[in-house]
Amino acid sequence: MLHATSELEFSNENNTEEISQLASLALSDDTATSKKTSAGLPEKTGYRDSVYVTAANIFQGIRFEKSPEKVLIKYGNEPLPSLTESEDESFQRSSYELAFSALKYQDILETILIDSYIFPSATIPDHLSSLIIVMLYDFQDRKFQARFLSDNEEPIAEVQEVENLLNSFKIKLAAALARCRIKHDALSIYHILPETVRNQELRASTLPLYAWINTCKISPEDVYYSLKKRGYNKVKSVLHIDDKVFAMDQHCYDVLIFPSHLKNNLLNIDLFKDYKLIFQDKSRSLAVHSVKALLNMDDDILVVNTGSWYTVAHMSVLTNNNTSKIFVCGVKSQAKDPDLKNLFTKMGCKNIEILHEAFLNIESKDHRLQKVKVILLLPRCSGLGVSNPVEFILNEHEDTDLLKDFSQGGTSEDKLHILVQQQYEQLTHAMKFTKAQAVVYCTCSVYPEENEDVIKKALEFQDRGIKVQPYRLSPPVLPLSSLKEIHLSTDKFFRMEPSEVTNGCFLSVLTRERDPSEAVSVKDVLARAAAKGLLDGIELGKTSKREKKKKKKSKISLSKAPTSNNGGIQMKIAEFLTRESNANADRSEILTTKTSLPQKNTTTAGSSSQVRKPNKPASNSLVPTFTKNTSHPRPYVRQTHLARSRPEDRVMTLKPVEIVLPPVMLPFPGSQEIKSQLPTRHLYYRWVGPKTLMPSYFPSPVISRRGEKPKENLPSSLLRRPRPWL
Repeated sequence: MLHATSELEFSNENNTEEISQLASLALSDDTATSKKTSAGLPEKTGYRDSVYVTAANIFQGIRFEKSPEKVLIKYGNEPLPSLTESEDESFQRSSYELAFSALKYQDILETILIDSYIFPSATIPDHLSSLIIVMLYDFQDRKFQARFLSDNEEPIAEVQEVENLLNSFKIKLAAALARCRIKHDALSIYHILPETVRNQELRASTLPLYAWINTCKISPEDVYYSLKKRGYNKVKSVLHIDDKVFAMDQHCYDVLIFPSHLKNNLLNIDLFKDYKLIFQDKSRSLAVHSVKALLNMDDDILVVNTGSWYTVAHMSVLTNNNTSKIFVCGVKSQAKDPDLKNLFTKMGCKNIEILHEAFLNIESKDHRLQKVKVILLLPRCSGLGVSNPVEFILNEHEDTDLLKDFSQGGTSEDKLHILVQQQYEQLTHAMKFTKAQAVVYCTCSVYPEENEDVIKKALEFQDRGIKVQPYRLSPPVLPLSSLKEIHLSTDKFFRMEPSEVTNGCFLSVLTRERDPSEAVSVKDVLARAAAKGLLDGIELGKTSKREKKKKKKSKISLSKAPTSNNGGIQMKIAEFLTRESNANADRSEILTTKTSLPQKNTTTAGSSSQVRKPNKPASNSLVPTFTKNTSHPRPYVRQTHLARSRPEDRVMTLKPVEIVLPPVMLPFPGSQEIKSQLPTRHLYYRWVGPKTLMPSYFPSPVISRRGEKPKENLPSSLLRRPRPWL
């Protein structure tokens, strides 16, 4: 190795000036960093030795391999030995961020090492090359200042060796960095990066923070009160605000939004330390809320490709008052079970069950999944709609190879084809679960190949042979807060384009079509309403028996009626009875349906609507099942023949009325044969109904005056009046 003393003697005024100029030329986007420094915050002082080693091993696995003729630096194949493997989230994030930064500037860093004559003048083992790259990036990011060493950590020999080497070549490294900037005619080396990568980093530095409220541990009101005590004020928007503020999300009622610069402050307060507020990308909150809108009280959920464990916990919190169980598949290592159970216990989640099988290996007839009604599919995707790739990799447990795509600002065609095929296989497998009634598909990608194309292909080629209704697209079940969202959702997909407010998101809801054989009768609707306590104690059983007897009697009387010219009158009476019976039944059905649907859970989305399920258990067989509630966006369709009904018919509760028919008066009094069958005594008849609600249509019998003969040969005065039963 080259001695540090021989290199430090190379110092002169010109090199010192180059170093001072280099201080303003950072490899990363230092717009936010320079502001922090000018505000008086401490500058970067480096990482712990263990972070450098972990970052070097990550970089070793994701670095770009060049052809033999273009190789500048040789990398070893063996990872560096690590003293401890920390599972600390902050440690992992720092390691991945350092490795990803080195990956983005791999070509530039290699050029600087060659231009400064570190390679090949110094004898460096190949297995240390990755460590040199990550430490060089941090060295220039600290403006070639000395690293702060902590006394609490045991130093690592390899890290100390590389650090001494870089310090000995500090001046030459500064000169090589300045020449690289001049060569590319760039204000900073950051501007050498592809434009897509630069835009991604810019959005990542300003993107608001989203956090959902863990209502198992705290109420929203207590969260607002606690934040207010700490100086946080509630506003409508957190954009371009440097104060301590927060806002409510417009799509998810339990999600709060904070400015990006407050993350370090928020992580140190009890609300986040005690898992009362949890940071989570908004797309995952949209997914779990879409699942919640489709559930009944005892419906189970299957989560595929878990993503963040916080997403599973959010789903559990939303179903805390239900008897639902959440199955999570795809957890390969059983060694993580104790840690996961401990995490869920701290968060107050009790209804989560982990399945270690891969999703494609789980049979649709698995006895554990017979009550699964909704499948939440979070497929592995390119994630090019995400601004912070490190957060995406850490939270979604994705393959670190995706960092290569993020560093180049796009995904190769071959890689995209592999992802699309995996997504299609998982979606079609989810649609084979016959007990399931809905599939929620959510990605963080902006590529149509991973979103709309996968959905349309799966719907087109779904298996029609199984004895269940096919799937169809359903409108979004989330409130649309802008005209742009309404326009993007016209084809029943929910999309959010990457912006300064959110990451990209695609969400689709597939539900089974209504089975035509499941026609709902009036009796079923009334029985369901009675089961929910909506008919105020009306006894449907006795009423239905009386109606059956009267219908039976009316059929017998009609069949025994004479078949003379009077048959037309009897037919009109029969038509009237049928028409009135149907009208009463239809009105009762509509009234019951309107009463049973909870209006407060109805969410308007564009031109369509979705109805949330009631929070009462649906264990009774008479309660509407899942498919009947989710297959149509409208809760009911008004019957066409009731369009001209009177206003009072819509609000008055209809009750059964007894109808007594008048005797049949033949128009041929000379027919002795028929006349002999009629009674000799004439009586008056009237409608029999509630005395307080319905007045009599006909007068009661009038006592004849003294000395006046009754008019036996004349037709009854009843026949001269209008006949309301015709």
